[in-house]
Amino acid sequence: MNIPSSKVNTFAALRLPNYRLWFFGQMISLIGTWMQATAQGYLVYELTGSATYLGFISFINGLPSWLFTLYGGVIADRFPRRTLLIITQSAMLALAIIMSLLVLTGWIVPWHIAVMAFLLGVANALDAPVRQSFVRELVDREYMTNAIALNSTVFNVGTVLGPAVGGLTYAAVGPGWCFGLNAISFMAVIFNLVRMKLEPLPPVVQSGSTIARLKEGFSYVAGHRVIRGIIINLGFISFFGFGLIALLPAWAVEVLHGDVITNGWLLSARGGGSLIGALILASLGSRRIRGKIWAYSSLLIPFLWIIFAWITSTSLSLFVMVFIGLSIIMALNLSNAMVQMQVEDALRGRVMGIYTMVFFGLNPLGSLLAGYAADHIGEQWTVAC
Repeated sequence: MNIPSSKVNTFAALRLPNYRLWFFGQMISLIGTWMQATAQGYLVYELTGSATYLGFISFINGLPSWLFTLYGGVIADRFPRRTLLIITQSAMLALAIIMSLLVLTGWIVPWHIAVMAFLLGVANALDAPVRQSFVRELVDREYMTNAIALNSTVFNVGTVLGPAVGGLTYAAVGPGWCFGLNAISFMAVIFNLVRMKLEPLPPVVQSGSTIARLKEGFSYVAGHRVIRGIIINLGFISFFGFGLIALLPAWAVEVLHGDVITNGWLLSARGGGSLIGALILASLGSRRIRGKIWAYSSLLIPFLWIIFAWITSTSLSLFVMVFIGLSIIMALNLSNAMVQMQVEDALRGRVMGIYTMVFFGLNPLGSLLAGYAADHIGEQWTVAC
């Protein structure tokens, strides 16, 4: 079918009913998720006053990626993905309710946040590879690149609106309501998952143990030059580029002399840049230039962080943060799209499990190192280094 305009091309996958349900359910849920993330980071800093603890919470949240994401990739290839997503999303809903009650009753202490961050990390570790590979059930292969780009778009709508709304909500009525509203937002994606009318997939022939199937996935990635290179580059971006985001609550207070609203605006500025980048990628018609954009974006990330490190003006910091968000999302989104276009369907869940483990596993290690360094040499030197 011919699509007459670039505007329609940008949103081509939204013509498909199942993908539309997924898109708008995720949009609502992700706004809530970023409200909670913003509230949690600032709450931790209020309770402890420690950048190291900020990095520790991010590390605890990401630790399950090393333990469970690969298994999540295996079950994504073995069981109905919609059912798995309903289970993981329901678990996240329950955790948000518990956090809300702990804060609203005044019982919350730092170790509560650490435990809940770990449990949320477990749910995310099982959810992420299923969610990444589920896109193939919603769209035909011809729409895959567009659908992946739109997934990044909806993610970054959440990163724009969620932190800003979270910061304002935190300042107005406290963090407990940020967690409560996030719990309500999960209902949107669960409801839309139930409503989808999916074509039954051809049965997957199961053979070998879980370990054997994991080895098959690793062997495939190791032997595929393009996928291997993309995932290695993803690891560097996650550790050195994305890990610094955990410092933003401390940055808002110590460097910019602001508060929770300043922290929310910093996260929203990153999200705004990411949204612009995702929309640009969704509208690209030529695949030939995507590799070049991926390379240039990857090279731009460290230079932008170095510039950001020495800015003490809030308005200039927000301006540079927009471009940091744009360059990071372009590199990440194109990494995802290029891997998804290369991988075989029978191995999609396991390969995306490896992809997800590298990103979510190295991110908290970078955050932990950044938090420790910030308490010893300061936030600005940490970011510059």
